[in-house]
Amino acid sequence: MFLFFIAANSISAQTTFEKWPAIKNFHEVISQTFHPSEEGNLKPIQERSGEMVTTANALSTETIPEEFKNEKILASIEKLKEKATSLDKLVKEKASDAEITKSLAAVHDEFHNIVGLCSETKH
Repeated sequence: MFLFFIAANSISAQTTFEKWPAIKNFHEVISQTFHPSEEGNLKPIQERSGEMVTTANALSTETIPEEFKNEKILASIEKLKEKATSLDKLVKEKASDAEITKSLAAVHDEFHNIVGLCSETKH
């Protein structure tokens, strides 16, 4: 049962990324910065925090598929933009590794919230 859930969730995420190029672009940045941070490597986020803000902002400025335009997703996009901007500020201010890691995790969690909300929509 658990494997079915993972497979279904993965297929749903792929469909979301295919339908919404801006979320796919954000996914590329978050995956290439968050996963290294899990192993203590903050260099990718330090180099790409500005790009993360740009791709987060693009979620609300580029075309959002109609099926994903609802209150919950739009509110989560706004939270993601705020969290990405806050993270970028921490990086630019050379905050501690712990602060940057915590902020990056919050961005990552919000991204997964959006993908989850997209999965809940009727296709």
